[in-house]
Amino acid sequence: MILYGRQDISPQDIAAVVEVLNSDYLTQGPCVPAFEKAICELTHADHAVAVNSATSALHIACLALGVGAGDLVWTSPITFVASANCALYCGAEVDFVDVESSTGNMSPAALKAKLETAKARGRLPKVIIPVHLAGHSCDMKTIGALARQYGVSLVEDASHCVGGSHDGDKIGACRYSDITVFSFHPVKIITTAEGGVATTQDARLAEKMALFRSHGITKAVEKLQRPDEGPWYYEQQELGFNYRMTELQAALGLSQLERLQTFVEIRNRLAEQYRRALADSVVTTVDPLAGSLSAYHLQIVRLPDPAKRRAVFEKMQADGIQVHVHYFPVHLQPYYQGLGFAKGDFPIAEQFYSEIMTLPLHPGVSQEQVEFIVQRLLVHVSA
Repeated sequence: MILYGRQDISPQDIAAVVEVLNSDYLTQGPCVPAFEKAICELTHADHAVAVNSATSALHIACLALGVGAGDLVWTSPITFVASANCALYCGAEVDFVDVESSTGNMSPAALKAKLETAKARGRLPKVIIPVHLAGHSCDMKTIGALARQYGVSLVEDASHCVGGSHDGDKIGACRYSDITVFSFHPVKIITTAEGGVATTQDARLAEKMALFRSHGITKAVEKLQRPDEGPWYYEQQELGFNYRMTELQAALGLSQLERLQTFVEIRNRLAEQYRRALADSVVTTVDPLAGSLSAYHLQIVRLPDPAKRRAVFEKMQADGIQVHVHYFPVHLQPYYQGLGFAKGDFPIAEQFYSEIMTLPLHPGVSQEQVEFIVQRLLVHVSA
């Protein structure tokens, strides 16, 4: 089976993890701070807070921005459910902004219209979470300008996007946002097995996220609220969580970061092969915005006939090609329908979902396999 995504683990990666296993620290040692420093150097962010998953990073990002009961958070309906669930974890309400038909990313035009309506009704969101689908950056310059105009905080869900850039800025630099979140799940660009990180330029937000990731506990003498009782003393100052990244994960991440540029180059090369092979066909690729270097977590294509997608999907699987669909719209999930969302609420997202399919794309895919995948796809689409 040609998998749609998978990790690429080298002997150096294994050696890095074994070294930690033979060390004094399996958790809360030197590797996590080193990994955070490396992420800062990569993204040009001043601060990075590493955690056990991108979901955890989204949660503590919302908490750090003060999201709570009575607040409203907007995100994209074309994403994994965590982009929305993180707000519910804080006791807030969730709504969605429809997407661009060309990219599947949050539509600046739809966002502008929704903000105008929300202001008139006196119910603006506290936080907006645009999602960089497939590793392709949203139009953050426009989205950022709208957020500033209406006094709304921004969290970039860049789970797909480590190693990418847009308009000359590294994704994660937070030029237009308060916080950016990355994922290091095994199918992502680099992996820490499970894991995530939040970057920010704001020291205050970084401090809050670091507190929330570790039970709300601090040992820093200068931050204690009671008299210091000795070297053993610590204080719980917030209701935090055990969201810490382990030393094993951080060691793997540090090793993987050494090959990040190579991974991104391979993914872009394979994506270009897909694009050229499908250029004169009825199947179209979902491409990044101009001025972007996409991390190309996913190769998404659009099929000409949504009614035939399931048949094409099943035939591709039978050919030994693991295709996928990213994503079923969050607002149509049964849980969210229970919150009042319904079919037709975000029609462009629903149409986009009905047409898309994800093809295999990762460093383990060969050029010959891309040729085979495209050949089988076009046969099944035309059948």
